[in-house]
Amino acid sequence: MSDLQRTPLYDRHVALGAKMVPFAGFDMPVQYSGILDEHHAVRSAAGLFDVSHMGEVLVRGPHAFDFVQHLVSNNVAALTDGNAQYTVMCREDGGIVDDLLVYRRADQDYLLVINASNIEGDVAWMRANNPMGAEITDVSDRTGLLALQGPAAFDILAAASGFDASVLAFYTFAEPADGSFLGLSDVIISRTGYTGEPGGEIYTRAEDAAKVWDALLQHGNAFGLKPAGLGCRDTLRLESGYCLYGNDITSETNPLEAGLGWVTKLDASDFVGSQRLRAIKEAGPKRRLVGFVASERGIPRHGYAIQDGDGRVVGEVTSGTQSPILGKGIGLGYVANEAALTSPGAVLHIENRGRTFAVTVAKPPFHK
Repeated sequence: MSDLQRTPLYDRHVALGAKMVPFAGFDMPVQYSGILDEHHAVRSAAGLFDVSHMGEVLVRGPHAFDFVQHLVSNNVAALTDGNAQYTVMCREDGGIVDDLLVYRRADQDYLLVINASNIEGDVAWMRANNPMGAEITDVSDRTGLLALQGPAAFDILAAASGFDASVLAFYTFAEPADGSFLGLSDVIISRTGYTGEPGGEIYTRAEDAAKVWDALLQHGNAFGLKPAGLGCRDTLRLESGYCLYGNDITSETNPLEAGLGWVTKLDASDFVGSQRLRAIKEAGPKRRLVGFVASERGIPRHGYAIQDGDGRVVGEVTSGTQSPILGKGIGLGYVANEAALTSPGAVLHIENRGRTFAVTVAKPPFHK
């Protein structure tokens, strides 16, 4: 008997003939019509993803702000009601515990959205780093989450629900009045996503997720909407240059070497790990995460060695795939922090089992 968890949409995926695979402790759809077909649908029209496996944590009470500012690297003080930000949680040594989204719903009310594979560890970390006594509630099991992504996403959402998400600025969100969105309560619609395309993410009660899924697929058919799985979610995020926890960022990487200095506000607060990160910044990171595009036939894969022109191993691939848009291999990887290796246009070589092929350092997004 399987110990895998199931999202509220599991039966919908099976009915659609999705290929199901284990992921982060869940039985998840990796593809429906095919990874390439779903990838191109998101880039040209729209795709609908079940991301209900993600974790959601409510932080409330008079100490909510102080706790979140202490916990994450970004400047939470910059948020106003209805705004969200991308950030990371760090260990004392600067290593990344997880990357996450912070939503400010009200002065004493925040929503933290974390990675599925890290829910248990993240919540334990939060509780262990809460000296101010904020109210922390894990609502992951009670929450459904859908991602509607692609150029037609806003038109589809409006057709299905009457909600005009195009009025939302990037990284803002709305909470429709109870009953005004498909007759449901406790809905959050955010202008966020993990594909590099326009779109949004819809948070619902777990028991309401299927109603939203059905409505979007029904009304989205005329716009070219397709259900999309984890396979194209990965190729889409990599074309856009987005990090994946467990690959490109881990507890053994810090945000400065991972190119996440823009969410690491060392002057804003003394968050967990900030002291060590200040020292790293002053000395300069020893390595950098770079993006690259294959200039010869070959596909970078996680764990492949990265060499310089003299055959010296200077790093390792953390993520790689064949870009459906470019028709070329693309990837991310850490290399020694030397200008000759990290500057756009620099030529590196990917090696695996004695075979090498050239790649060119490029700044994502790769497909634009």
